[in-house]
Amino acid sequence: MTRRTLTLLAGATALVAMPALAQQDATFTWGERNTDLAPAEDSQFRAELVSSGIETERETIVGGLVHPWGIEVLPDGGGYLVTEREGRLRHVSADGTLSDPIGGLPEVDAREQGGLLDVALGPDFANDRMVFWTYAKPVEGGVVTAAAKGRLNEDMTELTDVTDIFVQEPAVDAPMHFGSRILFDGNGHAFVTTGEHFTQENRQLAQDLGTTFGKVVRITLDGEAPEDNPFVGDDSAIDTIFSYGHRNIQGALMMDDTLWTIEHGPKGGDELNLTEAGKNYGWPVISYGEQYSGNPVGSGEAQQEGMEQPVYFWDPVIAPAGMLAYDGEMFADWNGDLLISSLYPGGIVRLEMEDGKVVAEERLARDVGRVRDIAVDDDGSLLVLTDFEDGQLLRISTGGDS
Repeated sequence: MTRRTLTLLAGATALVAMPALAQQDATFTWGERNTDLAPAEDSQFRAELVSSGIETERETIVGGLVHPWGIEVLPDGGGYLVTEREGRLRHVSADGTLSDPIGGLPEVDAREQGGLLDVALGPDFANDRMVFWTYAKPVEGGVVTAAAKGRLNEDMTELTDVTDIFVQEPAVDAPMHFGSRILFDGNGHAFVTTGEHFTQENRQLAQDLGTTFGKVVRITLDGEAPEDNPFVGDDSAIDTIFSYGHRNIQGALMMDDTLWTIEHGPKGGDELNLTEAGKNYGWPVISYGEQYSGNPVGSGEAQQEGMEQPVYFWDPVIAPAGMLAYDGEMFADWNGDLLISSLYPGGIVRLEMEDGKVVAEERLARDVGRVRDIAVDDDGSLLVLTDFEDGQLLRISTGGDS
């Protein structure tokens, strides 16, 4: 038995409860695996599936967003900041009014998976109005993942004092696997997640400490390397690197002063990692997935000494993007659970956590399709970005008297 049996049921239209979806979610079953690689521990794979019947309502806050990627909730009911991958940052008011593009952003490279990516309010936004974002930056020789910051004016029309605080190296002409989330630890540091740019040649650089491909980077808010970073003083390593051996990290959060990341695997092998300083997370040497061709990844193994194991992995994949630890009143029994947006097969994945391990999994709102990012509004309702040419910002809340 799990500690509870709650399910979020997704409605099909704005403000309509859909209890009929209870049967759909209740009958979710695991798909056929791509590999037969056994987990190192039973808790890493296919936790107990749970489901029940909370009625919910779904409301479309705004549509017409072109491949939205990141969302941030503004304080005091001020609405939301939303990125569109082709290079626009928008303000969405609480009543759903969509602003013109906010000015002042740098040029982005919006080919393939590139463009304007994550957005986050700075730790002292209430006083300095600093906003941070990640993006695919066109540079001489190709494109890289970058992170920048700027000051948002009071009427939310313009960013000023814009400056890069991280620029990945080296540049490549491979507009895939950029990552990228930016988040803060509350102690004056920012974490930026990156990808390894996908190709057989580029992916090897996830193991190379002389590049920032396939890494978590830890910097000050001005882009400097903190003195206690794990590779400071190592002449063969870039001193901003925090962890390495990652494939393509698109979700990250701080929970109990610990960094958690979630990354895309190939065919199978999406990973949830407790991400620690100086650790090697294995890509592309080990993986619980296989290459798209069906060939083994790297060594053909999923475990190797000196390389970290994921806390949890999926095969087949969920194609994870945004991730948060729920903290709110509306779905109070989920407090401390992880909610993960899924690009394929879509919807939201909920993980119940106990003592740092996954003890149950639930699949939610599966009819929504590609969910790129997820946030919690002030009232505890869920804010969901759908990643389509005509993408939407949705609100999911409890329905009726439930």
